[in-house]
Amino acid sequence: MKIAVAGTGYVGLSLATLLSQNNEVWALDIIPEKVEKINKRISPIQDEYIEKFFKEKSLNLKATLDYKEAFKDAKYVIISTPTNYDEEKNFFDTSSVEDIIEKVKSINDKNITMVVKSTIPVGYIEKVKEKYQIDNIFFSPEFLREGKALYDNLYPSRIIVGEKSQRAKTFANLLVESAEKENIDVLYMNNTEAEAVKLFANTYLALRVAYFNELDTYAEKKGLDASEIIQGVCLDPRIGTHYNNPSFGYGGYCLPKDTKQLLANYKDVPQNLIEAIVKSNATRKQFIADDVLKSNPKVIGIYRLTMKSGSDNFRSSAIQDIINILKEHKKEILIYEPTLNKEEFNGCKVTNDLDSFKENSDIIMANRVTEELKDVKQKVYTRDIFNKD
Repeated sequence: MKIAVAGTGYVGLSLATLLSQNNEVWALDIIPEKVEKINKRISPIQDEYIEKFFKEKSLNLKATLDYKEAFKDAKYVIISTPTNYDEEKNFFDTSSVEDIIEKVKSINDKNITMVVKSTIPVGYIEKVKEKYQIDNIFFSPEFLREGKALYDNLYPSRIIVGEKSQRAKTFANLLVESAEKENIDVLYMNNTEAEAVKLFANTYLALRVAYFNELDTYAEKKGLDASEIIQGVCLDPRIGTHYNNPSFGYGGYCLPKDTKQLLANYKDVPQNLIEAIVKSNATRKQFIADDVLKSNPKVIGIYRLTMKSGSDNFRSSAIQDIINILKEHKKEILIYEPTLNKEEFNGCKVTNDLDSFKENSDIIMANRVTEELKDVKQKVYTRDIFNKD
């Protein structure tokens, strides 16, 4: 079966790699360098399993800049383009999704089914069906981690498809037969419920991050041992020991924008908790900045803009908002980020020389501590307790 995937970020490239084991897959992107890398089997993103599959597997995968070449005779077009949150409109910017819808419609092939994997507002699919007078589209949420996207497709927690039809079952079966996990839970529901699942799932994860961050803030302010409190709380099996490591705040592709989008969807619905989750993250970042400023450092070192190991993404990372707060206090900031090939970021000096970074920083902010910082432990400021997540 020919399948096209529009967008080659974590979602799109992991799906393209997964499905190209058993199908002819065309990956569409607008960046020539990414297309060239994929065709040379060099992953343009950091993902251990994608890199492994590119080296070891025989994949029927081609990348192109030409949407007509990608979409012609395709049975499914998977849309996995970015949908950033627009702070002014208080809504997702879904223009990239609609651009693909228009391109598919221009092909005028009634056998093509569009599957939206991009994160979208609740009720979006029904609106585009009406707007474009189409029916060949449904939503299927993804639940992937940065740096482990292909692994999460090979061993999915569940597969959710926003339609109860034969074409929906065929699509779900494509994912199941390409996965390595057995007995995968597959749920079929309406598009609007599937859209809600995505936003509510990510907002719960953000809630959990915010909860343990606020616990950590309390412990720090009161002079208590956050580690002991968290362990005592989490050994309750109803709570569990997962996703409980304090941080500088939640960030990344999904949680910041998805929580804000869900809050926007609550416009006419009573709520307190959803808004509190969004506000809690801002409060945590302000607390972290204030805590660092207490020691009045001259040069503040930022160890990585990426917030967790195994990822090269730092879009919407919490540290960037903290940097902006520190800059308001006229602090000199030095960033160590080996994935960044430029000398400046957001008005701050960037270095790829770790030794120089350590020497010239009075304090080193690290969301997650690694062996690289062991020799300057006395300089490191972190809220990382369990060296995970």
